[in-house]
Amino acid sequence: MPYLEAMSSPVPRPPDDWMSTGEGHPRRWAILSVLVVSLLVVVLDNTVLNIALPTIQRDLDASQGELVWAVDSYILAFAALLFTWGVIGDRIGRKRVLVIGLVVFGLASAACAFAESAGILIGFRVLMGIGGAAVLPTTLAIITVVFAPHERGKAIGVWGGAVGAAVALGPVIGGVLLQHPSWSRWLTGNDWGSVFLINVPIVLVGVIAILRVVPETRNPHPRRFDVTGLLVSIAGLVLLVYGIIHASETKDWLATSVLVPVLLGIAILAAFVLLEARSDHSSFDVSLFRNRGYAISLTAVSLAFFAMSGITFSLPFYLQIIKGFDTLTAGLCFLPFAVGQLAAAPRSATLVLRFGYRAVITTGLVLVGLSLVGLTQVRVDTPVWVLLLDFLCFGLGMGLVIAPGSTVMQNVLPLERAGAGSAVQNTVRQVAGALGVAIIGTVLGTRYAANLAPAMQSLPAQVPDQWKAAASDSLVATNALLQQASAQGFPEPLIQALRSGAFEAFLAAAHAATLISLSVIVVAALVVGFGLPRITPPTRRTEAGQDAPAADATDALVQQEAEVYQEQAEQEYPARD
Repeated sequence: MPYLEAMSSPVPRPPDDWMSTGEGHPRRWAILSVLVVSLLVVVLDNTVLNIALPTIQRDLDASQGELVWAVDSYILAFAALLFTWGVIGDRIGRKRVLVIGLVVFGLASAACAFAESAGILIGFRVLMGIGGAAVLPTTLAIITVVFAPHERGKAIGVWGGAVGAAVALGPVIGGVLLQHPSWSRWLTGNDWGSVFLINVPIVLVGVIAILRVVPETRNPHPRRFDVTGLLVSIAGLVLLVYGIIHASETKDWLATSVLVPVLLGIAILAAFVLLEARSDHSSFDVSLFRNRGYAISLTAVSLAFFAMSGITFSLPFYLQIIKGFDTLTAGLCFLPFAVGQLAAAPRSATLVLRFGYRAVITTGLVLVGLSLVGLTQVRVDTPVWVLLLDFLCFGLGMGLVIAPGSTVMQNVLPLERAGAGSAVQNTVRQVAGALGVAIIGTVLGTRYAANLAPAMQSLPAQVPDQWKAAASDSLVATNALLQQASAQGFPEPLIQALRSGAFEAFLAAAHAATLISLSVIVVAALVVGFGLPRITPPTRRTEAGQDAPAADATDALVQQEAEVYQEQAEQEYPARD
């Protein structure tokens, strides 16, 4: 059903047996369209911010570490609360949690637009992450409930394509907004506040659509809240990421202030896994990792997100400063990412039916790896068309990894754990993304400072040492120093030589960071290629009971949740005389 038709009328009472018949909700595709709109704004936010990082760094005088925290504070809050929101949704209703999350996300977005310092921006980004964490697992859980297994692959393909498209379209939207900053300056007093304000009307539309179209579902037997696990996981994640990011300030990976929080964070996270494995009400279901198909698919998707998050963090600096593109042109360069993922993800279900999950996911990882090899060869004068082709290859690969990988994981989950279970995969994936930004961003900063040191030594004696130290923090700071030196009458040949040296220093650092992402993808491809078992995608035939084992327990759980839904439907939509 078209989206506009879905918006024009309230949800009718569905047949009493819409879940137990195996056909899914009668308006499942309209529901999916609404969920995609809700999901887009949450995923879109991070990459919209990425294209604005150079502008924010200049306006707020933010350090490289503060920039990484501006990205990772959102991701960490997002990752830490995913499974908790999943359990809450199972208990009080997924539709209700979805609305609460979007409202919190929208209010925090508006607050970010008016931030006057990097610290304030980071604080409100945490609130955005808290709200956003309610959206991602809830949308996937609702899809699992309203779609029959034989259609979940296609539905999750659309869902995965929306995730990938949002990641790639974020820089484009950000570029458009930053290219015309006058209305942002009028509303917020800065040039970049619009990248956050744009979330508010999208959230408003999403909330209205959810209230009108999405049915309420919940787990008839929800688990208790895992407060201890939540606190332990947050402590471990924050310490680990803090230590990694702090290395960008110390420029020394072996410094005590770096090693202590990293090792302590790893130890706490290990304790968290043991705690969850022994808990009788764990929200992070460690037992899922005993299923080889689930564990390997999660590995592939998470490592792909690690690589993508790191690359999308570093590329805007190359495009805007080294290539000299304005924000709009730099944002448009990310369109091939979106095109590739939109082309591959929805079609991945068809490819899986023909070639199998292992072949499709491995092919996707190989494409991502090839694109990363291409990025290690990028130079100052690399033609734009080469970059665009490389980005398209990356997008195609991600589309062939995310959608089928997510489908495998979601189809092995028991239906009554749809909320908390889907949160497990999203938690691990978001943690991988946070680590990608932290590790790649820190390697980029430390290697750039080391590579730039010889060029800084060639500066005239009249250049203050604090200028040199500030310039080593990031490419943006170096560029600002050179502009200031030019304004003060320093010889132009010297400035051009230093600029060229800074560009080469950044590219060498970026290549080193890309090699880390490449090694991660190679590991993922080997694990999937040799370890993923043969998994038969569900079809109408298997769901009907042919060539498939009986599923009486699952049918009972489906019927229980159907009864809960019907009770809600009776209250909201009483039968007409």
